[in-house]
Amino acid sequence: MTYKPSTIAIHNGLNEDQQFGCVVPPIYLSSTYNFTDFNEPRAHDYSRRGNPGRDIVQKTLAQLEGGSGSVMTNSGMSALHLLCTVFLQPGDLLVAPHDCYGGSYRLFNSQSQRGAYQVQFVDQSDESALQAALAKKPKLVLIETPSNPLLRIFDIQHIAQLAHDVGALVVVDNTFLSPILQQPLSLGADFVVHSCTKYLNGHSDIVAGVVIAKEEKWVTELAWWANNIGVTGGAFDSYLLLRGIRTLSPRVLQQQQNAQEIVKYLKSQPLVKKLYYPALEDHPGHEIAVKQQKGFGAMLSFEFAGDESQLRHFLRSLSLFTLAESLGGVETLISHTATMTHAGMSAEARAQAGITDSLLRISVGIEDSQDLITDLDHAFKVAAQR
Repeated sequence: MTYKPSTIAIHNGLNEDQQFGCVVPPIYLSSTYNFTDFNEPRAHDYSRRGNPGRDIVQKTLAQLEGGSGSVMTNSGMSALHLLCTVFLQPGDLLVAPHDCYGGSYRLFNSQSQRGAYQVQFVDQSDESALQAALAKKPKLVLIETPSNPLLRIFDIQHIAQLAHDVGALVVVDNTFLSPILQQPLSLGADFVVHSCTKYLNGHSDIVAGVVIAKEEKWVTELAWWANNIGVTGGAFDSYLLLRGIRTLSPRVLQQQQNAQEIVKYLKSQPLVKKLYYPALEDHPGHEIAVKQQKGFGAMLSFEFAGDESQLRHFLRSLSLFTLAESLGGVETLISHTATMTHAGMSAEARAQAGITDSLLRISVGIEDSQDLITDLDHAFKVAAQR
């Protein structure tokens, strides 16, 4: 029987313990496992290669995204690094978004400078620029949609078809929406990556990542290399990630509802110069979002209209919005893009990507939306008086 994502998130791994009848799968903290006899290993022999708890969460994530399997890694960045290690060699080209997450940009740029592979950062909404990059026959194409931090929307199905036509594999970073709101494999992607630190875990208490593959042959290769270079997820993180996934659907839907209320409020604020949220009809790619997403998510960004002094007072006056990097937790976070999440990009690269020094990004949590709006209103009033 095929279940909906909410059911998959709840029921995977339940009631599988045969020894004690545990409803919830236990945590297997053992680093090593004994052999039954000479040259007769069990299903698990060493925890870097495999762990029973990690098996369950990997199966759950693959089913949520509609993939053949997945490999949980020790961070979102190691998930991307794993993909590049497996599928790119010196001289191969990676095509990546010019406005991708700052950590991704830093990884690709630094690896390219060392000669591990080549990278070209492209505005994927510019059809001619995209076509020119694809004409160079890349091996791997990364799509980040919605993008971080400007929430740009890209047509996964269209780009995947173009990439496949030149023999490239397609990776979609689905961190911002989660499989509850978007499933890239069904739109033509070959791989999906997540920073599991974010929505999948949802409680800001682990760092983890995952690569989900459409085809089984890729799962086997990714798992071999993950063990080889030592980027697999640990036992306790696997437990916490699975626990977080149990409430993924209600969390994401509540966060999205709160975000929509906050967007309504921000639209009327004089200190908001420009607002970025895919549900807005004038947002770039809005029609694509309607087509390929099941919702608009809980991430939003805006450009602050005041000067730096007012910006500082605004941030200091917030009580319920924590000034911190990351996203997707039950708590609401706000970050200053240029000095935080995208500080690893040069000022020139940020300018080319449209990231200004006044840009703020909000990850909306599950608090009461009116309390969040009241907090914002107070901070805007303080800033306006400076």
